[in-house]
Amino acid sequence: MTWDRLLEPYQFEFFRHGVVVATIAGALCGLIGTFVVLRGMSYIGHGLSHSIFGGAAASAVIGFNFYLGAGVWGFVSGLMILRVTRRGVIKSDAAIGVITTASFAIGLALISLFGSAQRSIDATLFGSILGVSTTDMWVVAGVAALAGGIVFFRYRVLLFTTFDPEVASVSGVATGRADALLILVLTASILATMQVLGVILVSATLVIPPVVARMLTSSFPRMLLLSSGIGAFAGFVGMNLSYHLDVSSGATIVLVSAALFLATFLVTGARGIRSVATLSH
Repeated sequence: MTWDRLLEPYQFEFFRHGVVVATIAGALCGLIGTFVVLRGMSYIGHGLSHSIFGGAAASAVIGFNFYLGAGVWGFVSGLMILRVTRRGVIKSDAAIGVITTASFAIGLALISLFGSAQRSIDATLFGSILGVSTTDMWVVAGVAALAGGIVFFRYRVLLFTTFDPEVASVSGVATGRADALLILVLTASILATMQVLGVILVSATLVIPPVVARMLTSSFPRMLLLSSGIGAFAGFVGMNLSYHLDVSSGATIVLVSAALFLATFLVTGARGIRSVATLSH
C-alpha cells in the first residue's frame, strides 16, 4: 500500500474531522476509564451509555437539546445508582442493571411510539463518526479538556477515593462529592463519544485501554498516561483501517483496542495479571 493510498482519505474534510474526534475520544475514554476500572465500576460505563440512550430518545421526541437532555438524564441515573448502592439493600451491579436497563427500555418505547425520532437517534445507537460536525468536534475536545482539568486539579481526592474510600471518608474527604464528580465526568465523556461509537460500543473504549495499561505498568500516574495514549492510538488507527477495510469505524476502533489487549496479554502473560495487586500511587 503506497503513501498516496494511505493518505487518500485525508482529502475529505469529513474524514479529517472523524480522525480528530476518534483520537480525542479515545484519549478521553482511556483517561476516565482508568478510574472506572480501578474502582470496579466497569459495568457502570456500559449501563450509563444505555441510560443516556433513554434521555437521547426522549430529547429527540420532544425536540429538546440532545446534549442537555441526554446528559441530565444520564447524570441523574448515575446519582440514583450511587444512592441505591449506598443504602446497602442491593449491590451496585443490581442497581445498575435495574436503573439503566429501565432507562434504555423507555428509549425503545419512545422510538416505537414516535417513529419520527428513529432517524435522529440512530447515530446515538450505532455511532456515525463520519457524520460529525465541527460543533461535535468542539464538544468532544471541550469535554476532554474539562476531564483533564478535573483529574489534574482533583487528582489527590480522586486517587484517595479510588483506592481507599473508607479511609478517605474517615479522613474528612467528601467521598460523596467525589463520586458525584466522577459520575458527572463519566456521563459527559459517554455523551460526547456516543456520536463516535454509539451506545453499543462506547463501554469497550472505557474498559479496554485501562486494562491494557494496567498490564504494562504498576504506577498509577503512568497508567493514566498509558491508558489515554492507548485509547488515542486505537481511535486513530481504527479510523484509518475502517476506511481501507470498508468496515464500521466504531467496530474497527474497538477491534484495534481488543487486538492491543490480546498482544499485551500474550507478551506479559501471568506477570501482567499479577501486577494488578501491586499498583503504586
